[in-house]
Amino acid sequence: MTDMMSGVDNAEDSSPETGMDGLDEQLVAQLVNRAKAGGLALTGEGGVLAQLTKRLLESALEGEITDYLGYDNDDPAGRGTGNSRNGTRAKTVLTDVGPVQIDVPRDRDANFEPKIVAKQQKRLGGVDEMVISLAA
Repeated sequence: MTDMMSGVDNAEDSSPETGMDGLDEQLVAQLVNRAKAGGLALTGEGGVLAQLTKRLLESALEGEITDYLGYDNDDPAGRGTGNSRNGTRAKTVLTDVGPVQIDVPRDRDANFEPKIVAKQQKRLGGVDEMVISLAA
């Protein structure tokens, strides 16, 4: 997992601060402390949970399009395949922590159908609980 604020990679962290669910307790403490120091609210538009939700969703969407296309972003293996990434489109979804604007990746053939945030989906359920449990 990449620390969203400082870019520290904690994917293989096996320190004693890592909880039973694999969540790095120091990372959570850093996020909370930075939010307090920056005067950020926990919930609401632009709050810490909204930012975490945005990053979590965008990361999952990137994983989905990578699986769909069969290669990573900027991977030379994707050249000449007939279909490739074609930027993103902005989308606002309503969550329990407030509206969250996300960038949804798209492909040139317009065949990519994301699962975590489906086309025309405006309201999310379940993601909020996951983000709150990660921050708890």
